[in-house]
Amino acid sequence: MSGKPRLHYFNGRGRMESIRWLLAAAGVEFEESFLEKKEDLTKLQKDGSLLFQQVPMVEIDGMKLVQTRAIANYIATKYNLYGKDMKERALIDMYVEGMFDLNELLMTYEIQPADKKEQHFANMMDKAENRYFPVFEKVLKDHGKDFLVGNQLSRADVQLLEVILMVEEWKPDIFVKFPVLQSFKARISNIPTIKKFLQPGSQRKPPSDDSVVDKVMKIFYS
Repeated sequence: MSGKPRLHYFNGRGRMESIRWLLAAAGVEFEESFLEKKEDLTKLQKDGSLLFQQVPMVEIDGMKLVQTRAIANYIATKYNLYGKDMKERALIDMYVEGMFDLNELLMTYEIQPADKKEQHFANMMDKAENRYFPVFEKVLKDHGKDFLVGNQLSRADVQLLEVILMVEEWKPDIFVKFPVLQSFKARISNIPTIKKFLQPGSQRKPPSDDSVVDKVMKIFYS
């Protein structure tokens, strides 16, 4: 083994993308094993690699970790992206849980039935604009620092940038009324490890097109 974390998932964003972001922000090189067909998932399930029969799964430090939050918590702790004490960690957890809720809406848009897509899109944009982003605009403004918690980069900053960029793909002008978030985006995007991850050719995944959605449906739902 190379010693690098190995990520097991399909070749797309989904629940693994936040984990890719955290590793990249920490400057950690990682390898990926992509599920291409249902048999690839079945093999992992049968050989005992998946505790709850689900991916994402990350091989790291001799463990086969599953469950997105557990994986992200481990990586954030290992690479000092989880605050300096219990209070900071509680704030980070609270903010990240809000981001997970919004991210869930964004992730599941592509697999909505055709007759539900318009309603789902309107709902996720409404919540982004009126529930979630006003909170983070206020948090940053009130905190008065470069980061959401304390005065150093945490997983909350990394995952907020991820969500900001995802929403911008849908609605490029959404941040006109969030100037603090605009500044945050520019600042965090320029952190060297993150800037590298945002360059073409990195392991960051593009928005899912029909071919990715089709593959996901065949692997997980056929």
